[in-house]
Amino acid sequence: MKVAEKAKYISNWIKDYALNMPSKAESLVIGISGGIDSSVSSTLSALTGLKTIVLTMPIKQKSNQHDLSLKHQKWLLEKFTNVEAHTINLDNLFESFTKSLSNFDNEHGFANSRARLRMTTLYQVAAANKGIVVGTGNKVEDFGVGFYTKYGDGGVDISPIADCNKTEVWELGKELGILNEIIEADPTDGLWDDGRTDEGQLGFKYPELEDAMVNPNSPHREKYEKIRSQNLHKMEPIPVCKIPN
Repeated sequence: MKVAEKAKYISNWIKDYALNMPSKAESLVIGISGGIDSSVSSTLSALTGLKTIVLTMPIKQKSNQHDLSLKHQKWLLEKFTNVEAHTINLDNLFESFTKSLSNFDNEHGFANSRARLRMTTLYQVAAANKGIVVGTGNKVEDFGVGFYTKYGDGGVDISPIADCNKTEVWELGKELGILNEIIEADPTDGLWDDGRTDEGQLGFKYPELEDAMVNPNSPHREKYEKIRSQNLHKMEPIPVCKIPN
């Protein structure tokens, strides 16, 4: 499928899902970070013509990351009349959260908590607008190595680009006219004070990771399998204790 056809297909899929729910959704709610995944997902949502609410939710954010999210927010507002945008600063909420849990200090835990506070915010806005939360995860992260926060950015109602590899998302971004600054930026989850990148955390370049997913002979296959096995608990159904008859 050509890139333009793929973009149209995904946008139509989002619209069809929203309008054919038992209780029809009246809006699409999505968080934007200034990254390529959320930029593409929010643009595809806007293309449906449905009310699309985009939220920028900084938490101790690096200025360059926040600037990109604001630029994409502005770009969407100029391009689409059905987009509504808000910046919700969660710094104070996160500070209160960390103080309340100071006896349970853990850097990785607090990084994931940022994603979970954002998820909670998205669902509050969705509830107030009879909407659904649109996910931004791609295939590599959602189904390859599980590179997302359980019940954080993994907590969504629909995942429109979860069958697209990262390189396909970049292609969609170019097709949709996403700002070059966003396309060229190093991907980052924005959960760390030191601004670490996704590829730095994974130890892979995305093309290497995509090759390892499908190629058993990839030189990166063993490392890929190790990361995947550690994160399988995110990708598999929650274990349920079955009581025997």
